[in-house]
Amino acid sequence: MTVPERSALSGEVQEPPVSGRGWMLRGARAAISIPALILTAAFVGYAGLARETGLSLAETLAMTGLIWALPSIVVLTGALSSGMGLIPAGIAVALASVRLMPMTMALMPLVKVPGKTRTWQLLIASHFVAVTEWVFAMRNLPDLPREGRLPFFVGFGGAVTGFVFCMTGIAYLLVEELPDLVAGALVLLTPVYFLCSLWGASRLGEDKLALAVGLVLGPVFFLYLPGLDLLWTGLAGGTLAYAGMRIARRRVP
Repeated sequence: MTVPERSALSGEVQEPPVSGRGWMLRGARAAISIPALILTAAFVGYAGLARETGLSLAETLAMTGLIWALPSIVVLTGALSSGMGLIPAGIAVALASVRLMPMTMALMPLVKVPGKTRTWQLLIASHFVAVTEWVFAMRNLPDLPREGRLPFFVGFGGAVTGFVFCMTGIAYLLVEELPDLVAGALVLLTPVYFLCSLWGASRLGEDKLALAVGLVLGPVFFLYLPGLDLLWTGLAGGTLAYAGMRIARRRVP
């Protein structure tokens, strides 16, 4: 057991340095949180959706562990269930995932230790970047020592991913045993979580306006362009929101 040292100058008790493994364990403990439970509930709902669309357990778990970001998983599931071609499905998933690029670019300098952190370590950490983890990291990592940020984030992301992965598999196997009302409510958790997470993470007026426009245009494209409704809703909603905000700002003196 390491005994805290007392500074000869200040007389204050100094805590011993925490190892990388210690920071990972702290991150894993921090994963026991309300946002992580909400995310788990959303993936439980997705398990019901995946089973309804005919995906196998292996396919559902592979998409959960490898893709990880729930909106992209939902987009790909919808593309597979509608018989969409490979290229349109790839474009739809890319558009759903492109938001993760600026999030990753904003987070990596925060966890990187100049001259020490290797590229493969950042690549591992970038896999866990999603709305829940990103919001938690940007809120809590600046208060940690720079050497502990990366292992803390990996511990947090790994714990959340592992728990969600296991619960998704269990939910997939048990969803048929649930009452229809409960199963339907769990399926609805996915879009509700998606909408609430994006709204809460939005910092610009354009983001919230794009969500509002998308809510209006989504049913329209679903009726008239089935199979490509998510793609056109995102493209049209984002474009109209961006153009509208640019025009509004020009009119402000």
